Amino acid sequence: MIPRIHERGQRTIGLLYYLYGPGKYEEHTDPHLVSSWDNNAPDPGRDKTATLKQLQQLLDQPLKNIDASERPRKHVWHLSVRNAAEDRILTDEEWGDIARRMVAAAGIDDPDQGAGCRWAAVRHADDHIHIIATLVREDGYKPDLDHDAPRVQAEARLLEAELGLRRLNRGDGTAAQRPTSAERHKATRKKRERTPREELRETVRRAVAGAQDQREFFDRLRAAGLLVRTRVAPSGDLLGYTVALPDDRNKDGEPVFYSGSKLAPDLSLPRIRERWSGNDPTTAQSGDASTGQAQRPSGPATARRRATTAVWQAVLVVDHGDDAQATAQIAAAGEVLDALAKTSAAHTRRELREAAFAFERATRSHIRAERGHDRALRQAARDLVHGGPALGRGEDGATTAMLIDMIVFLVVASAHWHGKKEHAQQAAAARQAAEHLRVAYQAAAQRPMTALHDRGRQLSQPRMLRHVTTLRQAVPELAERILAEPGWHALAATLADAEAAGHEPATLLTAAAARRELDTAEAVSDVLVWRLRRTAHLPADASTTPKVESGTSTRLPSRPAPLPADQKNQPHKAR
Repeated sequence: MIPRIHERGQRTIGLLYYLYGPGKYEEHTDPHLVSSWDNNAPDPGRDKTATLKQLQQLLDQPLKNIDASERPRKHVWHLSVRNAAEDRILTDEEWGDIARRMVAAAGIDDPDQGAGCRWAAVRHADDHIHIIATLVREDGYKPDLDHDAPRVQAEARLLEAELGLRRLNRGDGTAAQRPTSAERHKATRKKRERTPREELRETVRRAVAGAQDQREFFDRLRAAGLLVRTRVAPSGDLLGYTVALPDDRNKDGEPVFYSGSKLAPDLSLPRIRERWSGNDPTTAQSGDASTGQAQRPSGPATARRRATTAVWQAVLVVDHGDDAQATAQIAAAGEVLDALAKTSAAHTRRELREAAFAFERATRSHIRAERGHDRALRQAARDLVHGGPALGRGEDGATTAMLIDMIVFLVVASAHWHGKKEHAQQAAAARQAAEHLRVAYQAAAQRPMTALHDRGRQLSQPRMLRHVTTLRQAVPELAERILAEPGWHALAATLADAEAAGHEPATLLTAAAARRELDTAEAVSDVLVWRLRRTAHLPADASTTPKVESGTSTRLPSRPAPLPADQKNQPHKAR
């Protein structure tokens, strides 16, 4: 059940015409009252002698009890209450009771309090009602509507349980403002996939991802094609900004601008500046020769390998760090997702975009982030942006799969963290993002994993048996499951590549498996393939790896490279 308080209005009759009318798309059927402040209120929907004007005059009568100068400029309060599509159809009596409890919860009317506001609940569809009220009480006083939105939300949660309806997660006031019905209808008319508010929020998020300062942020907004206005104080200090889509115009043909705070709470300029407060000026940043900063290794594949390392370190912080540090890592993970969606190949872009869109809700809570701890992830997002678009094949495509595989761990760890904090909406958003990431992974991994699978099947029987023995010694509790997975041959090829590069396969595999619990992984072999190829510095794309003769070893005489510090055993539920 979703209660939504709409923007207050000035014309009671105008809203009544809409509620009792056919709707903008002829979607209204049988408009009628289900309850009101007065059981004898006229119902223009069911009583042929009643008129909208009569109902309007009765609703607005309390306005005459106070001087015109004291009347609220916008006196029309409007609440819609909508059920989920899978919910049962409620009766008029049930909707009437819902309306009475909603106006009591909001502070509009409460029989126990005596004089209240006049209100009416209109039903013109099976799944929802609208409540209209006049914001002056019968005794001439104005109602106290502070915090009316959270109060009606809390009442909705109670009603869901009592009526056996779909249970929604309780919010905490940190969600981005939803598009209005007018914005949704406009997007439908214009055949937009998303409303301008949602498009702008996504574009601004992408502009923030890895940006190092104000100048770069605004340059990215303009490069993305947005119209940008800034608000400057007399001192010359920048106070805020608004953005608009060039083709989103109002009835007067003017662009419709939104401030950053109207897009999302963390997209106001002061909140964005908090991200920059964690920057380390002594650290070489990527890609800006004009500032004298040293260039980092560039290219999509290099950026993705670096990002994979940063993501893994972030997983450890979310698992074991304090709340402020974990919050910073989760917020910065959203930047990495935005940057990855922006720079990845077409066959993965849609699911990555949906993952970033969903995870955005998980990046905000009332726990304040401790900036600075997110530096590595924000640098990873910056590297992805400056590394440029990745191809869907070769090392670009394979390292994309490697990075997505690791990001799933971070997103799932974020869901677990939010779950422990009872952040229901954020936990659900992270789980939804993980589902999109798994689909994106399948698309990204198909080519490189197929190549590895083919190479694994070409290994000689003695070598394959040796790798089976290595597997059973290193991870005896998971060995049979891995051997039954389609990805086993890809893992065997990776073990052969690691051996040829001078590593001890058993030692490498034991360390990789111990880094994190694997029982809940969807494909253990896939996870181990990418862990091994990253930590052993093997090419992610098997086609660039020298082919190992099926019957001989090509192990190099050099000593195996030391394992990174991040391979310490950190048990935790993975996915």
